[in-house]
Amino acid sequence: MVGQTGAGQAGVGQAGVGHAGVAPSVLDAVGGTPMVRLGRVVPAGAADVLVKLEGANPTGSYKDRMATAIVEGARARGELRPGRRVVEFTGGSTGSSLAFVCAVVGHPLSLVSSDAFSPEKLRTMRAFGAELTVVPSREGRITPDLFVRMRAEVDRIVVEQDAFWTDQFHNADALTGYAVLGREILAQASSVDVFCAAVGTGGMLAGVAGVLHEAGPTRVVALEPASSPTLTAGRGGAHRVEGTATGIVPPLLVPSSSGSGRAHDDARAVDEGEARALARRLARDEGLFVGTSSALNIAGALELAAEVGPGRTVVTVAVDTGLKYLAGDLFGD
Repeated sequence: MVGQTGAGQAGVGQAGVGHAGVAPSVLDAVGGTPMVRLGRVVPAGAADVLVKLEGANPTGSYKDRMATAIVEGARARGELRPGRRVVEFTGGSTGSSLAFVCAVVGHPLSLVSSDAFSPEKLRTMRAFGAELTVVPSREGRITPDLFVRMRAEVDRIVVEQDAFWTDQFHNADALTGYAVLGREILAQASSVDVFCAAVGTGGMLAGVAGVLHEAGPTRVVALEPASSPTLTAGRGGAHRVEGTATGIVPPLLVPSSSGSGRAHDDARAVDEGEARALARRLARDEGLFVGTSSALNIAGALELAAEVGPGRTVVTVAVDTGLKYLAGDLFGD
């Protein structure tokens, strides 16, 4: 797969075999991210907490895995012919990753986003050459109706420009990309008793869960902000945790849609305020610079580590880097 193949295997955009240690294409730099063990923020008597640092991907996000898998899958099936326009609605990280991949392989790209998401992400999408439509939010909040309005813009672009919609909420190619993440986790961690992660499209949780459940008895926990408890309480709500909690149960979490068996064993809500405070503490005490959604993942992992106790291992993902959130108030004085 693009950027996640073994040495010498050709993927989309790969020009040829390079020298040892030199990737033939920037797409081949996707994946292979480091994993670290947390120290100071883990309470005494808790399980080990390991964090996969997906900010090491080319655009600084785990979404690079999904974007490469989706583009490769569509091209292989002939759905995405050379030169055809690609379109998606996005909170920013998916858009940045699609813009990165499309820039390399030569597809024009239209993205629909909103001012509810960080300006760094909007600028990144434009920097890679994407045409960007910005849908206004309600007071900067991420609400279920925002995604409905963004989707309407996608439908318009599909009709007017014969664009290929990547449909990240339903596209099972994403599971292929995230299965590689799951295999990397198994290779790096000596054991995985619990894996937890927040849900946006659900693709990452489902893709990783498929690998972990097949390998052994790992408990997989879906996380969400407590202000939008769709999985835990059946209702959406306004929040500011980008990339999560769209107000629906993502289709990729439903076994009949994902084709990968159960995607998670249980779900829990995490307080957004606690996650934001933890993001600042992680930078100061662990040297780990992450945004709110990654901090929410780690907050959930710390809760679970305290519950399951010593001798166990809880794994989660830092989905991107704090550099994407410097213009907001997360790290303000």
